[in-house]
Formats: sequence, C-alpha cells, structure tokens
Amino acid sequence: MIFALLGILLLIAIYAPSVWVRYVMNNYSKEDPTIRGTGGELGIHLINRFQLEGVTVEETKPQNDHFDPSSNTVRLSPDNFNGCALTAIAVAAHEVGHAIQFNRKEAISLLRGQYIPKAILINKIGIGIVMLMPVVGLITRVPHAAIITAVAGVLAMLVSALMYLIVLPEEWDASYNKALPILIEGEYIHKNQEKAVNKILKAAALTYFAGALANILSLWRWLVLLKLR
Repeated sequence: MIFALLGILLLIAIYAPSVWVRYVMNNYSKEDPTIRGTGGELGIHLINRFQLEGVTVEETKPQNDHFDPSSNTVRLSPDNFNGCALTAIAVAAHEVGHAIQFNRKEAISLLRGQYIPKAILINKIGIGIVMLMPVVGLITRVPHAAIITAVAGVLAMLVSALMYLIVLPEEWDASYNKALPILIEGEYIHKNQEKAVNKILKAAALTYFAGALANILSLWRWLVLLKLR
C-alpha cells in the first residue's frame, strides 16, 4: 500500500510541471482587445527595436515555439504567431530573448545549443539500447549481458534527463532578464497584466524542465518493464 501511494505521488510530481505549463499557456491564450498586435508582429517589432540583424520570425507547428540559432529564426506556433493574447506576446518576447542572447554572443546562450540536441540523441539511443536487451539475451544467452545492456540504456536516459536541467539558467534569463523587463519597460502590457505575464514566462522557462521530468518518467517506465522481465 505504501509503495503504491509513493508511486502515485511520484507520478503526480512528474506530471505536475507539464500540466501546469499547459494550463498557464491555455489560460491566457484568449484574445485580449487591450493588446495592440499579434505575437508575430511583436516579435518582428522587437527584432527591429534591438537591431538583431538577420533574425527572422516565422510560423511553425503547434506547441513548438522556439528560437533556432542555426537559422537565426524565432519560430512561433500558429496561436502565438497570429494571436493577440497575453500568452502570444509573452512567448514571443521569451523567444526574442533567446535571439538577443545568441546575437549578443552571451555565454549563457551556448547552453541550449550544446546540450538539447545531445540530450535528445542520447535519450533515443538509451531507449534503443533498452529495447535491444531481449535480443542481446537471446543472442548471447548470457543473463549478465542483457542486464549490462539494460543498465547502459537506463544510464543514457538518465544522462539525457540531467542535460535538460542544465539549460534552465538560459531559459530563466530569456524570461526574466530579457522578456519581462522588455514588456514592462516598453509598456507592451498594462500594470494589471504583469502578474499573468510573469506566470506565462515562468511556464516558458520551465518547458525544458518539464521535458526532463518526462524523461525521468520514461526512465521509470523502462525500469518497471525490466523488473517484470
């Protein structure tokens, strides 16, 4: 009973950040007549304002807002690119914050570029290794070989999860050292909207953290499967 309760609490702790991020983003995604332009328009305006030469803004697939340093492009999901909502302008400012980091060659801008692609690759490799465990067992017919394979896969997935946590300072900087001051000092939002925008920017900053927890959940699921075997 205690283990079941602990398992439920663990699942809640793992899912809570992702659920909260989605809730905040959706809660403030309604059109607001007090907002003067769309997220895409604000992104273009900020790029011009801060003279970020070569940076462009374009629409991308849903829930895939990001700044791509390889093409110097701010990409916003359809709702945020075309929407006149608090979520749209806050997310746009956050992603432009990343563009500012990168184009000013701030040291903190290197974190995501260095670790996120590697984290994604290592996680895929880890899952692939774990899935090969039964095959290794059948081919070698040595129980320890399968166990070693599983451990290697699980360790790879754990390293991937930890990599996601490394980029938190970069995300926090984009939200609170870039986007929030820009929105407040530029009077792009009203005083009574600051609290809501603060929540949205926190959710934007914690997106990768939620991804790290999702990786840990994946790790836990594979451990359960291994135990059942």
